[in-house]
Amino acid sequence: MTDTRGLHVPAEGWLADHRDGADAGEALGFFDGLPAVPASEMLGRWRGSGLPTGSPLDGLLEAYGWYGKEFLDAERVHPLLFGAPGGPRPIDPALIPMGLLRDRPAVAHSAAARRAFTVVRPLLRTAKPRARLRTVEHRGVATAAMVYDALPIIDVFRRVTADRVLGLMDLRGLAEPFFFLLDREASGV
Repeated sequence: MTDTRGLHVPAEGWLADHRDGADAGEALGFFDGLPAVPASEMLGRWRGSGLPTGSPLDGLLEAYGWYGKEFLDAERVHPLLFGAPGGPRPIDPALIPMGLLRDRPAVAHSAAARRAFTVVRPLLRTAKPRARLRTVEHRGVATAAMVYDALPIIDVFRRVTADRVLGLMDLRGLAEPFFFLLDREASGV
């Protein structure tokens, strides 16, 4: 990865410099400069956080209590873990109103919507995996990706370090990219 002056910039340094966010084009350039992640290296539980870029979805997952993702194997993936008493629990993303989140972000960001989600979240829980792990070609690079079972979403991953990846949500109809980070939990968690 190089900066605008052609100097090498480690990926962690770029993220530290942009912890409060980055321009979407700059974040996309950073993403494109990161190496691919083999799908086999995504197994385990990952803690998620956002990388603000001006997307209407920025901060939304965190505001609703998003914990991260869990990859049990290629066929069994929990795409959305949310914090709960007793630890993070998977929810069924097919029950999330993605059209509302994408098309009416102001409603989704409202305190009333967050309160309503807190009430219904236990009803959204599932023990069934709701996504699969695959290698896909995205922006010219074959890399690990999570394909949702019931939504037009593919989360594509690039390596920052062995235990950190940058994700880009490819959601049909979302004009701007949505970026997030995943940090691998220690084994045995």
